[in-house]
This record gives sequence, C-alpha cells and structure tokens, in this order.
Amino acid sequence: MMNPSEEHKHRILILGASGFIGNAIYRELRAYFNTFGTYRVSRKEFDNNQHYFQYNVEEDDIFEVLEATKPSIIISCLRGDFHAQTIAHQHVAEYLMAHDSKMIFLSSANVFDAYSKFPSYELDKTFSGSIYGHFKIKIENMLLRLPKKKVAIVRLPMVLGVQSPRLKEIKQHLEDNTAIELFPNIIMNVTTESKVTQQIHYIINRNKNGIFHLGSTDLVHHDEYFKDIIGQITQKNGVSYKQVYTTNEDRYLAVLPKYNKLPKHLQITSTQVLEELAK
Repeated sequence: MMNPSEEHKHRILILGASGFIGNAIYRELRAYFNTFGTYRVSRKEFDNNQHYFQYNVEEDDIFEVLEATKPSIIISCLRGDFHAQTIAHQHVAEYLMAHDSKMIFLSSANVFDAYSKFPSYELDKTFSGSIYGHFKIKIENMLLRLPKKKVAIVRLPMVLGVQSPRLKEIKQHLEDNTAIELFPNIIMNVTTESKVTQQIHYIINRNKNGIFHLGSTDLVHHDEYFKDIIGQITQKNGVSYKQVYTTNEDRYLAVLPKYNKLPKHLQITSTQVLEELAK
C-alpha cells in the first residue's frame, strides 16, 4: 500500500459505478482515494451521494462529468449502446491528452473469441467474431494509440460473485425450475469481483500501465464448473440442464498472463472462486 499522504493525491472517476463490478471497485477505493462514480438510473442511494454523478451514455456529455470531478485516474466499466460508448471514450481520450491523467479500461476475454485453439496472452493479436468483442477491440485500439503511461487495459474472463448477474440468473433458474445452459466445449478461466478490485487497487498504487490478463491461473470446462457452482448453492436434486454445443471441438475463451504477472497474493484459482461463492 502507499503511505497515506500519497494515497489521497489521486482523484478517481469510475464510469459505470452503479454496475456490479463498478460498484465493487468504488467500495474498494473510496477509503483510500477521492473517488467519484457515475450511475445511469436515478436511485436514492446514488442521488443522495455527493460522489456520484448521474450520467446516461446515450444522452449526456462525458465532458461535464470530467470537468466536475477533474480525475487523475478514470476507470471505465461503462455499459450501454456501443456507438455512444465509443464517442464517450473518444472524449475521455481527448481529456487524457490534455491532462496529467490515465485510464484503466475494463475489457474482456471476448476480444479473442474468434480464436479457439489456445488460451490468449497479453500480446496476442485480438480477433473477435462477436459484436461485443469487436466493440471492446475498437476501444482498446483507440486507447493503445495514446502514450503508454496513460493506459492500462484489463482483460477479464467471466466475473463471478455472490451478487453477480450470472449467479443471480442461476438462482432464478433454480427457483423457476427452468434449464440452466451449459457449454461443454468451452474451456475458460474465471475470477471474482473482490479479486478484480484488489488487482485494480494494486495497478493504481504501483502506477502500472500496459495490458493485464486477470483470470484464474488455471482453466476449467464451463459445464463441469457450473455444476460445481450449482452444487455449492443448492441441495436440490433434479436440476435441469441444457447442453449447448457451439462447436464440435473444445474452444478456449481464457485470458492468461505471461508478461504482466501480478504478485502471488493477487492471483486466484478456480477453486478459490468456488470457495468465495460458497461463503
């Protein structure tokens, strides 16, 4: 950790701080830095919080929020219309060039979803077959044109947590007795929102830049792993599954680090993810 006098010098703006990951990052950083966040839909907990700014990516101008908060670090967890997000990130890039500021962009393993034979490392060429992956690549490429010290790109695999959308969806299926989709051919890695927030805190403290792959150190098969998760959260017998085969062969959707490895205590295994979900 930094010494306290250093910690408070950063002003941090989290774009999308009302979402699952954005809110976890806000809660992790607010005690250490002057931390602000944006939220989209009016909710009492955000409306009454002086550190939260209402911002709708399709309608509002990000410059107003940047002017109001004057951040030295911008963390983007934005969701919403891809075209509107692209414009917002262009404006953020202009802000970064005009100020002594840097950006941490939360990207995704989907920037590699057109490759299927191997896990992906930080310097591998991005190549996607999905609209979502294409969009993330577009923002990454825009940011990679900026001076190196101004950008950290964080590629995430599937992020799980007790409050994660994925887990809530599973619980809903269990409640409704509807089939849970399993993808037997997908080999992936996973993480938790609490580990991601610690890793981002470390990237800020050590003033790191470049590309980071923040998935578990080991890989799992989607179907087996989800059955393990379900075994953790329910005693119910006769859970119904729907096997979805996207390809005939195993397909990797995993981001592993080779060059930007974080210290051991900031790494996570798929078993530790399961343990955290069982708490």
